[in-house]
Amino acid sequence: MLNVIGRKNIYFAVSAILIVASVVAIGLYGFKQGIDFRGGTLWQLAVKENAPTPTALQNAIVEMTSADVRVNQTEQGGFLVRLPVLDETNHQSYLEALKKKYPSLEELSFSSIGPSVGAELRRKAIMAIILVLLGISLYIAYAFRKASYPVSSWKYGWVTLVTLFHDVIIPAGLLAYLGHTQGVEIDGNFVVALLVVMGFSVHDTIVVFDRIRENVVLRGHKERFETVVNDSINQTLARSVNTSLTLILVLIALYFMGPETLRFFVLTLLIGVSAGIYSSIFIASPLLVVFKGKRA
Repeated sequence: MLNVIGRKNIYFAVSAILIVASVVAIGLYGFKQGIDFRGGTLWQLAVKENAPTPTALQNAIVEMTSADVRVNQTEQGGFLVRLPVLDETNHQSYLEALKKKYPSLEELSFSSIGPSVGAELRRKAIMAIILVLLGISLYIAYAFRKASYPVSSWKYGWVTLVTLFHDVIIPAGLLAYLGHTQGVEIDGNFVVALLVVMGFSVHDTIVVFDRIRENVVLRGHKERFETVVNDSINQTLARSVNTSLTLILVLIALYFMGPETLRFFVLTLLIGVSAGIYSSIFIASPLLVVFKGKRA
């Protein structure tokens, strides 16, 4: 049997190190915002014959626009072009000029977002994450309102809030670091990934909490709360690991074999889900024991 409660300080220390590292990365580097949040144009092109290098295509676009342009090549041989906001007139003009230079060039997608729209999306994304964190925590506190021995129901909600913060701050810190070192940008997909991570994490945490509630009703007055919590974790451990492992295998496959445009979306999910598995087993339930304090 795994003695999670007996070694809880080790698990807390591991999480504390990861959280501090993530907060430091976010504080030092911040996030490199994509066009969703700062405004700009995302242009996806493909050249079927005599395809240029990303550098050659970038230089050709810079000559036309005299703007800050970045070009990345996708796995399928296409090109992902990022540049400032581009109106439709200039868009068509530049597209025709590129087709003259590269006759087999084909436009796959084009999207342009103004700075004001990007700022509004950024504000709504932050509000969405905050409201989801608070909403889930309040719901857990309400759902466990009858499980008041020996831990008050509102503490279940508080523990859930702490673990959700743990699960989103770690992938956020990684993306801040990758933004500084590799130029990885965050966009709407990043926010969606964090919301998915929160939903998955709280689902796994509730399974353990519910087993604790059942065992407290059956054994709570006969055994120490620490023993009941540890037994509950072990009873749900196989279910949590097996369910989570299937998702992780799918995400790994998507990361290596999926489209280039979704790679960091999948990476955020992968790191967040892994953090959620860890927190559900090794952080959430041990925190209940800590928050119990000296209550009889």
